[in-house]
Amino acid sequence: MQKLIKHGNVLVNGRVAKPSQKLDKADRITVELVTLPADRPLAEPIPLAVVYEDDDILVIDKPAGLTVHPAPGHPDHTLVNAVLAHCPTIATSAEPMRPGIVHRLDKDTSGLIVVAKNQVAHEYLATQFKRRTVSKAYLVLVKGRLVPEQGLIEAPIGRHPRNRKKMAIVEAGREATTKYRVQKYLGSYSLVEVTPVTGRTHQIRVHFSAIGHPVVGDPVYGTKSAYLNRQFIHACRLGLRLPSTKEYREFTSPLPAELEQALEYLAQTV
Repeated sequence: MQKLIKHGNVLVNGRVAKPSQKLDKADRITVELVTLPADRPLAEPIPLAVVYEDDDILVIDKPAGLTVHPAPGHPDHTLVNAVLAHCPTIATSAEPMRPGIVHRLDKDTSGLIVVAKNQVAHEYLATQFKRRTVSKAYLVLVKGRLVPEQGLIEAPIGRHPRNRKKMAIVEAGREATTKYRVQKYLGSYSLVEVTPVTGRTHQIRVHFSAIGHPVVGDPVYGTKSAYLNRQFIHACRLGLRLPSTKEYREFTSPLPAELEQALEYLAQTV
């Protein structure tokens, strides 16, 4: 039941329930039963683009369309299943369905993600994320000419009160801050480098939608695109200290072909 609540499958009076929520006798509770995944994911021979690997970590260039870890309704064919095939000895005390996972990318976001191969590395990386010393940058295409050319979006994010699959800016949400800098304008679009200060679920998509500049190709918080079948968000840079040497290393990933083609298409129509 706790897992169902956590994943938004329990509603109280039509609103997504919280694990600590107190109930009244007149409350109407709705539970959507789903098939929960197995106790531990199975290894699957899914190709991985490994950017860097040592005894402690994997840095992977994740393609769009690949979910990071199993969850209710999506038990397999994830990045975790691929990582277990690549590194069968991975062992961390994280949640059983998320071995090695320290942070996440949305299913339709491409780019760099780091995975811990052992418990010491997991704790070291988790501390860096908690202290916000990990450098993360995304290339994002948004609708409209974003002004000013650089700025800060600060608005709390929480679960959408009526749609359990969405996040929203809500007064009782968690602190969320997003820095951005426009790289170039393409007619009525803006290519933006985004550096999230916090790491809330769907943060980039929610924040830019809230200021009237939704992410191109995002059907949830914006609109679908006629020339792109995925959201234009790419994790292009990831900087962190290696668990083994404590050396700071920065990794980069070029835009995937479909995103480059989208920019070329827009440049020709300007």
